[in-house]
Amino acid sequence: TSLHPAMAALAARPPSAHYSAHGGGGGLGGGDSSSSMHGTTVLCVRKEGKCFMIADGQVTLGSVQIKGNARKVRKLKDKVVTGFAGGTADALTLFERLETKLQEHPETMRACVEMAKAWRTDKYLRRLEAVMIVSDPNVSLMLTGTGDVIEPADGVIGIGSGGQYALAAARALIDVPGMDAEHVGRKAMQIAADMCIYTNHNFTHELIEEEAKVDE
Repeated sequence: TSLHPAMAALAARPPSAHYSAHGGGGGLGGGDSSSSMHGTTVLCVRKEGKCFMIADGQVTLGSVQIKGNARKVRKLKDKVVTGFAGGTADALTLFERLETKLQEHPETMRACVEMAKAWRTDKYLRRLEAVMIVSDPNVSLMLTGTGDVIEPADGVIGIGSGGQYALAAARALIDVPGMDAEHVGRKAMQIAADMCIYTNHNFTHELIEEEAKVDE
């Protein structure tokens, strides 16, 4: 029995060409899947005065899980937390630059805009492949190497290999009565970890609360 021409062409390709590498940055990564380190899911949920950021701990090299307890959510300063998807060394470099920007510009939004400018224009930084989420008590932002600073309308951000699974689950749960930001985030991450082979159930997280507004 002869194969359909399209199937025959697919069968003739090397195994590594059948699948695209899952870059940890939600599509920014690339290259041969046997040599690229990838895999992560980071989710940020904002609801009813609370902001909850959670990430899994899996790091994968090709088809091998090389670490299961990586910490991908970190506190940059008091009530400012960040999570990353992408190369670990790249993310640590970006963390350091963002800390510097926060020292220069205490307002999170301004610091993130300046960080995105540097990330896009700096000859060294623009080679770094990662996506970041930055949150404080008042705003949640996604930063990319293309200069984007995005604030979601619904307060939910998902990045990484399983980011779309976590994002969809969180959006489905966000309006459920009795579920606060932490409950939504944990449940959505469990769903993502069940579906994405590059995401495990070893979670790290940070919770921050919005600052109360003082009436003048």
